[in-house]
Amino acid sequence: MSTTELPKQYNPLESEAKWQKYWEESGVFVAASESEKEPYCIMIPPPNVTGSLHMGHAFQEVLIDILIRYHRMRGFNALWLPGTDHASIAVQTILDKQIKAEGKTNQEIGREQFLERAWKWKAESGGTIVSQLRRLGVSADWTRERFTMDEGLSNSVTEAFVKLYEAGLIYRGEYLVNWCPESQSAVSDLEVDSKEVNGHLWHFRYPLADRSGYLVVATTRPETMLGDTAVAVNPEDDRYKHLIGKTILLPIMNREIPIIGDQYVDKAFGSGCVKITPAHDPNDFEMGKRHQLPLINILNKDGSINENGGEFQGQDRFVARKNVVVKLEQLGLLEKIEDYTHTVPYSERGKVPVEPLLSIQWFVNIKPLSDFALEQFDKQNSPTFVPDRWGKVYRDWLIRLKDWCISRQLWWGHQIPAWYAPDGTIFVARTEAEAYAQTKAKFGEDVTLERDPDVLDTWFSSGLWPFSTLGWPEQTQDLETFYPTSVLVTGFDIIFFWVARMTMMAGYFTGKMPFHTVYIHGLVRDENNQKMSKSKNNGIDPLVLINKYGTDALRYSLVKEVTGAGQDIRLDYNRKTDESTTVETARNFANKLWNASRFVMMNLNLERGGAMLQVENLELADRWILSRYYQTVLQVREQLDAYSMGEATKSLYEFFWGDFCDWYIELVKSRLQETADATSRATVQQTLAFVLDGILRLLHPFMPHVTEEIWQLLTYGTSEPSSDRPVLAIQPYPEIDTTHINEELEEQFKLIIGTIRTIRNLRAEAEIKPSLKVKVILQSDSDRERALLEAGQSYILDLARVEDLAVVATVDESVTEEAIAGVVGTVQAIVSLVGVVDIAQLIAKLERSLKKLEGAIASSQGRLNNEGYIKKAPPDVVATARAELEESLKQQEILKARLAQLQK
Repeated sequence: MSTTELPKQYNPLESEAKWQKYWEESGVFVAASESEKEPYCIMIPPPNVTGSLHMGHAFQEVLIDILIRYHRMRGFNALWLPGTDHASIAVQTILDKQIKAEGKTNQEIGREQFLERAWKWKAESGGTIVSQLRRLGVSADWTRERFTMDEGLSNSVTEAFVKLYEAGLIYRGEYLVNWCPESQSAVSDLEVDSKEVNGHLWHFRYPLADRSGYLVVATTRPETMLGDTAVAVNPEDDRYKHLIGKTILLPIMNREIPIIGDQYVDKAFGSGCVKITPAHDPNDFEMGKRHQLPLINILNKDGSINENGGEFQGQDRFVARKNVVVKLEQLGLLEKIEDYTHTVPYSERGKVPVEPLLSIQWFVNIKPLSDFALEQFDKQNSPTFVPDRWGKVYRDWLIRLKDWCISRQLWWGHQIPAWYAPDGTIFVARTEAEAYAQTKAKFGEDVTLERDPDVLDTWFSSGLWPFSTLGWPEQTQDLETFYPTSVLVTGFDIIFFWVARMTMMAGYFTGKMPFHTVYIHGLVRDENNQKMSKSKNNGIDPLVLINKYGTDALRYSLVKEVTGAGQDIRLDYNRKTDESTTVETARNFANKLWNASRFVMMNLNLERGGAMLQVENLELADRWILSRYYQTVLQVREQLDAYSMGEATKSLYEFFWGDFCDWYIELVKSRLQETADATSRATVQQTLAFVLDGILRLLHPFMPHVTEEIWQLLTYGTSEPSSDRPVLAIQPYPEIDTTHINEELEEQFKLIIGTIRTIRNLRAEAEIKPSLKVKVILQSDSDRERALLEAGQSYILDLARVEDLAVVATVDESVTEEAIAGVVGTVQAIVSLVGVVDIAQLIAKLERSLKKLEGAIASSQGRLNNEGYIKKAPPDVVATARAELEESLKQQEILKARLAQLQK
């Protein structure tokens, strides 16, 4: 191939769009329903259909894509099944705002029209994140894309609900839930943001009913005292245990309530007395159950006080809070008010504090499901967690799980398949017709049913994701082939909300855990090592970096930053310029790959169609690079199999940039000349092509586009996609050939490389011009070392710019005069300065530099020894000055050592 046919620069945006389009259109990523290949399947953690790509998505999907591409190249029947979640709350929030902006309400337009608008929004705007995921180069099978409310998954959700209900594992009842007064819906713990708030702690006096005194209680929510049904003390608290069984006259409400003893009460907190409002606090609710306390709900669903709040009825909860305090103060029952910083749960959707509220909801009896998942984990270590520390977290959650509230007061989502007869009888069925059939059997023909208006918690459908996406409850070929899936890649923050629910649902409905392994990745932190969040407004848009540096650069930089499985990474970012030195470094790596490959291809004289290796005429450097190559193959495969993706990128970086580019290419350049021996030239060409081909395959899962582009050029001489030619994406991943691994040779070659480096350093110290060749003596007591240096002398002569090289056992002291020496291991390298350096002039120059440096050192030391300067100067300035002094002292040592050598 001529140099004119090879582009001088790599264009990432053009190449990435071209190959992503071709891979998808040609079906490269489509998995086979039936195949003799071993299946390997990963389900995408479905992003919200309302979402836009953020750095957390980018990190997670890149990790998944590396695993999928790696296993596809290893010959697995690899399926990455993509899809999105219907995101009940997020979509409803968007539509609520649109409808409100039109001056209408949901009730005015009705459920049917609301859902029509929702589906229209989904069709027009719901695909944003899918197109953005494609920009990441993900190798998902888009022919199998799913949506949690598509027909198949909706049927799965209905089937799961009915089966659980029929088994007595779903029930309806009044319990305490997180309630959002703004959206007037129950919300899950995941839909709650805990915020630190500067508030108050009010201390009130509660009179004893016998008028013998009072107890002091403290609260951050004074309005809830209207629903108090007890005051609790610790039964071991000597101050109060004699009062247990007596009663309090609840202020304002004038209701007698008992004083109870409960170990939950912390004697050291506040006065040691706690007001108990079972209908408005989860801990009080549990205590209320233990002591059979009545439940008095004082709130309407909009957050206002209801009829149980007496004179405060109709007031907003926060208005009532102020008025209750005023009233108690008027009654002389306000002990004191303290400033108090505490955590308040806010509704992610409504942006208001949530209220624990008694509400009739649907629940899953979770224990039978969690018991099976716990048994699988304890007895089979299924699923396996990477890192394994997260397994304990998962297990602890399974043990502590409470019944799951699965109903939401929304319209967008899976409507609960339950119908009510006029007398309240519940009929749960797969269809309305089936519900009516049940009704007729009990009530006859003339009965009207009303469907439950609530929808299911989004996590209910997400809990079925690993098997519903494959066709369950139908026994499809996909379900038979790919289930259980291979690995789940997700963040630690949803182990409870999603991972545990998937294992419980899968265990119940399939009898198997849904995946063999759970790989828990860390967070991408910002340039200040802070967690990215909407509230902090410190997110980094991956698309901005992709447009600036290319997809491969972003992918590689994210993974290379990982120092261990599950560890957080920090991504540097300049918000003024939208630049990242980390991603820029990765782009430079892609450019280095392009330029090195271009050099190799310009020096090839091979038939296209594959890089064949001839081993008969391999020389020392060829055998060394092949050993290093296969060591890298071994290392990278082991690292990927252990989910050590970050370590794998570092291994590849060091081999390609260090061994291949910095050393092998430089070592063999002379053998590529037209004047070189023909056999030697052909051997090095074959070796270059073979190793480069292997490098591209090794790197492909990490940087798919640039490697595909180069591989096509290397193999076929063109990078235009064609159905006539295979693609790198489905080529075999390099296998390990231990016959080429020679650890002794690698150790020996370190000596040759170290010798070249030492001579180069000595030349630099002596300021010898690059154009001048030098005379060098290498001295070693070891016969083996001398033999190796002799074998590698052509490399030393070439790369260290040496014209005369002597390898000896002993050195005459006279030889070291007018010379500079260094040591590599047990080998002494002596570089003659005769005829190449004016030693007197060099000594004078070094002495001047040393004198100037010593002056700067004295000045710095004087400044840093001045207590006044240390006290007045900013700490960062002092730290910089100390660092500069330390560096100057090191330079001083180096200059003195150089002068000592030259003046001996």
